[in-house]
Amino acid sequence: MYTARGTSLPYTGKHMKAWTIALSSLALLGGALALGAVASSNDTIAPGIHVGGVDLGGLDERGALQALQAHTPSAPDVTVRAAGRSWVVPAADLGWAPDPQASIDAAVQASRDRNLGARVMAALGQADTVELPLRARVNVATTRQKLAALVKPLETAPVDARIVFDKTRYTVVPDRPGVLADVSAAANTYAASPDATTLEVSVSKRSAALTAAALQVQVDAGNKLVRPMTFTLGERKTALTALQVANLFWVRAKGIELDEAAITRAMKTITSNVDRPARNARYALQGGALVRVKEQPGVVTDVKAALPLLRKAITTPSLATMALPSTTQAPTLTVNALPEVKKLTLIATGSSTYYGSSGARATNVSVAASKINGAVVAPGETFSFLNALGSISPENGFVGGLIISGGRTVDGLGGGVCQVSTTTFRALYQAGLPVVERNQHAYRVHYYDPQVGFEAAVYDPGLDLKMKNDTNGPILIRTVNHPAQQRLEVQVWGLPQTRKVTVSPATILARIPHPAPQYVTTPNLRRGQTRQVDWAVDGYNLYITRTIRDGGTVRTDKVSTNYKPWRAVYEVGSS
Repeated sequence: MYTARGTSLPYTGKHMKAWTIALSSLALLGGALALGAVASSNDTIAPGIHVGGVDLGGLDERGALQALQAHTPSAPDVTVRAAGRSWVVPAADLGWAPDPQASIDAAVQASRDRNLGARVMAALGQADTVELPLRARVNVATTRQKLAALVKPLETAPVDARIVFDKTRYTVVPDRPGVLADVSAAANTYAASPDATTLEVSVSKRSAALTAAALQVQVDAGNKLVRPMTFTLGERKTALTALQVANLFWVRAKGIELDEAAITRAMKTITSNVDRPARNARYALQGGALVRVKEQPGVVTDVKAALPLLRKAITTPSLATMALPSTTQAPTLTVNALPEVKKLTLIATGSSTYYGSSGARATNVSVAASKINGAVVAPGETFSFLNALGSISPENGFVGGLIISGGRTVDGLGGGVCQVSTTTFRALYQAGLPVVERNQHAYRVHYYDPQVGFEAAVYDPGLDLKMKNDTNGPILIRTVNHPAQQRLEVQVWGLPQTRKVTVSPATILARIPHPAPQYVTTPNLRRGQTRQVDWAVDGYNLYITRTIRDGGTVRTDKVSTNYKPWRAVYEVGSS
């Protein structure tokens, strides 16, 4: 027997067995700890760890990844709810996808986080099973896109209140709130919890930016400005109706906004009714003889001073009458500068026939011819056909007739005036006057044949005939109308000229056949009835050349015309 510290103990078989068990346990524990350390250092997943139901124990990362990929479950369904409605959507449609690598990382981390007891039990083959969920990731952009498509029928944009003019007054069309779904917040929530099987999308009302209450204040202010207004220039006066005044401004959300273009047009209307323009010295028939008539000064509106006053008057609801500032207008041609009648000579004549014209068209030809008859153009001045004519209106004697408008030949006020402008153009062009403005018709008009292309269209407002007097004295425009023969002459008189003018026939560059006829149904005719309302004409591309010889010099110019091919149009009854 052996003793320790001088004490002897019996060393029996019983003691030997205890020591053997203790040493074996220590050996096993040491081995287990060694295995655990190795497992941790080699990132081998500990026994008993499952991910998504797949046993990954004892596998390294690569093996675990292959095992997970071989057993990847299908995407779960997610119930999406919004505003009392619901949809069952595969998670994959919401941007959900398994994330095997993140799952493996979690399993490895779980292995590292085991306590000593768990490691020992795992080493002894008695590890508890640890179930870890399969990790997933969410593509937020895909989630937003899918959610937006689902809730789109629920969403409505807010509608702002708006201001409208209802025949006689301004009024407010009420606003409507909109409905907005917050898909971004829902998508972020899902991305933070990809295991969720339900997803709520919040829906809220969105107010309009402009409400009826806010606009009503401006509407009330605008309606106070809608009233008739009277304008005076000395003893002459004119008026605008309440509707005409309403057209001079806009009622906006920010307040009253003046319409400058409309104000400019209104000023022209006002001044045309109250101004008494100066009258140049002129020639007139008295007792069958042509005599000189003395010029007369005029009194007209001082437009520059009147415009700011008009703007202020429009926005002052208590103001119903406005006195226009005036200025004296001097004539530009005095009787002393007007040559004696006996010194005048016929320089050029233009002619045309309007045979076959309707009674209305013949009336307009006669009225227009009388309006420009006796017009005098001072040297250096430009003749304006529309200025000499005055407005094409019933007040000026004009009636309805066929005109070209909107690609069709239609009834319109003043049809036939172009017969006079064309004849005037022919006279002034043959007199050698420079062309300042000349416009053509859209298609070839038979009234101006056979001199195809030798014509000038006018339209009030917008299209004018303007030619400059470049002679050494005033010129007189005289019209001679022959209603019985439906023939018109325009004569240009002035001081004797040395220049000689030759106008060539049209040079036709191209002729374009007219298209097939068009048939338009109308309830104004009985079924089966047909009426032609437009006539087919070929298109032309042409020019006319003018040669002017004066004192040994020769110069030429030309007038180009491009006529559209025009189709025949028939109305067919439908009633």
